[in-house]
Amino acid sequence: MTKARSDDRFKAGDLLNNTYRIEALLGRGGTSDVYRARSEISDRLVAIKVLQSELSKNEAYLRLMTREEAIRDVRHDAVVRYSENQRTPDGQVYLVMDYIDGIGLDEKMAAGGMSAEDLIKVAARVAQGLVAAHDQNLVHRDLSPDNIILRNGRPEEAVIIDFGIAKDDNPGAETVVGNEFAGKYAYAAPEQLNGHSDLRTDIYALGALLLAVFRGKAPDIGENPVALLRLKEKPLNVEGVPEPLKSLITKMTNPDPAQRFQSAEDVLRAIDPTYTSGHVIRTEVTPQAKTPAPTSAARPEPEAGSKTGRNALLATLLLGALAAGGYFSGALTPLFAPALPTAAPFTLIAENPGNGVISASGHAPDDTARTALIRLLGDGAVIELAQGAIAPSWGEDVLAVLTRVAALPEWRVAVADNAVTISGLTEDRDALAAITKDLSQTGALQTTLDLQLGPRFLTADTVLPVLAENADCGPLTLGDAPATGWGLGAKLIVTGRMAEQGSRARLAEALSRVIGDRSVLLDVEILNGNLCKIEQALPLAGSRGFGVIFGFGDRQDPNPAARYFLGENPAIDVLIPAEVTTGYLWVSIVDVTGSVFHLLPNVNRPDNQIATLRAGQDGAVLLRVAYGIEEAKGTTKMAFIVDDTVLGKSKVVVLHSEDPVFESLRPISESTDSFAAALASQEDGADMAEFFSIDARILTTEAK
Repeated sequence: MTKARSDDRFKAGDLLNNTYRIEALLGRGGTSDVYRARSEISDRLVAIKVLQSELSKNEAYLRLMTREEAIRDVRHDAVVRYSENQRTPDGQVYLVMDYIDGIGLDEKMAAGGMSAEDLIKVAARVAQGLVAAHDQNLVHRDLSPDNIILRNGRPEEAVIIDFGIAKDDNPGAETVVGNEFAGKYAYAAPEQLNGHSDLRTDIYALGALLLAVFRGKAPDIGENPVALLRLKEKPLNVEGVPEPLKSLITKMTNPDPAQRFQSAEDVLRAIDPTYTSGHVIRTEVTPQAKTPAPTSAARPEPEAGSKTGRNALLATLLLGALAAGGYFSGALTPLFAPALPTAAPFTLIAENPGNGVISASGHAPDDTARTALIRLLGDGAVIELAQGAIAPSWGEDVLAVLTRVAALPEWRVAVADNAVTISGLTEDRDALAAITKDLSQTGALQTTLDLQLGPRFLTADTVLPVLAENADCGPLTLGDAPATGWGLGAKLIVTGRMAEQGSRARLAEALSRVIGDRSVLLDVEILNGNLCKIEQALPLAGSRGFGVIFGFGDRQDPNPAARYFLGENPAIDVLIPAEVTTGYLWVSIVDVTGSVFHLLPNVNRPDNQIATLRAGQDGAVLLRVAYGIEEAKGTTKMAFIVDDTVLGKSKVVVLHSEDPVFESLRPISESTDSFAAALASQEDGADMAEFFSIDARILTTEAK
């Protein structure tokens, strides 16, 4: 338990949302603190994660909390269960999740580690949780010993917590803080340092943390970024680790993602070859109770053939018919007609699959209802007369339902006794709302509605024009569509950048008009107008894997979040990939004020040829482009200090081409307008996408 301080946001005894009573502070983090609380309604223990006050109005971190809340869709005992986000009257934003009573793997590691046998159990349990998360296209990206708790201290009850930087891994998806490095260096996969991650990233991190907990210490990350990059290129040292844990970790932490286990299920099969995936669905049908036929009091038998006997028999039949007829529709048919067969259940199924051809089969309680059904459903309807456990108004109610749903282009009605399930599809939102209202009253029928807003299959051709019409800060990208389009209930992923929150809201509204019953993740980053000018001027080109690594000019600490405060001195390195050995490199910063600073090339550093920048070095090369203040003094090296004129988002752009792009050097600084015009003039003269690659990262400057 962490010791409380006077400046803590919540105190023991505080009551949140009239529900959660704070009991204790569990821990403090870089962006949030976590408290233990108890629901005064259910008495359930929960953990409360509260965002730091200065971040409660920060769009990026609010998106982060929203993304973390969305992890509640993952349902597995090995994954912490989330509830909802809340905001206090004074603006504190917090997230409610299950409280896991146990010990963290970081505590086990600090105490000397765990046995290989117990760690195999942890690996199996965490891998099962990852299967559940990955099935929802969610990559944790920050697996480490402090993010896994052993419930009740048991390895086989390990629980993954803290999905705060989880990444949706649908094609093109980004994290809430951008498609860049997130996680702890010690456990991060090599590809994360360049901002790339997929489900194999989690597999690497799980292997690295297993090794760390076995040894009782975290992996070595070197003393500086260059040393870190070199270490990440090599396999982890598993000397002294017993089998089978040794082979498991070796395969999980291969520096090459293609050589690792390709899924969490592969990890489970390596641990237990009998493991199989999939779910068993059990369907149990409880027979519906039938209403017993009414009985009459015992009476003497009338003399056979007597008038009194005939009248008594007729009276008995009429009484029986009236008593049962109040329940069995059609019971007042001619008394001497043959008895109808009993149907249990009494059914009718009719459907129009969307081609206008209606098929129907089932029962009707009398000729009147049967004739009306065939007239409505067509001569092909197979309707048989029967009696069953149905209400007197059954025929009238069913006809009313069928008449209403006939307006839908696609529908199905399934009746069983007095229960009806109505499903249907339309692309007309107003029509759907109207028929839903109409079907809220269906007489004596118990109704289940499953009406959906189409189209049934949504193609990219329908969505892309909406994205193009609403793009105001460079192109918006749509995740790859399945071959037949997105089905109902699917989730679309839109990534890119937009100029303002209002643009994002307008895009959401425009998409809602065409996607039907599907969800959309707008994983877009809000930039300012100056950044958007450059974003729109840049040619369409892919990435070559140039990394942008942030640090500090006055110390060796890395800064993976790329957040700087007043007075700090950013240091910036560009990682040249091993396979890039020719061509030319441009590195520029577009800041929030509308200025562009050209770090490379410029009049003080004019040579931007890759061969020269490599200086004879093979493999990946780290190139510094923004220096520490002391190092830059008396030289032509460029250095920066954050002041209150440049607070907000700036963009570091790395351009690579095989041939020179500009006829002459750009000035060290210029306006976004002039640089955008220069880019546009180049694009007019050639197909830029053929020889350009673009990599970029956002850095944020803010007051404390």
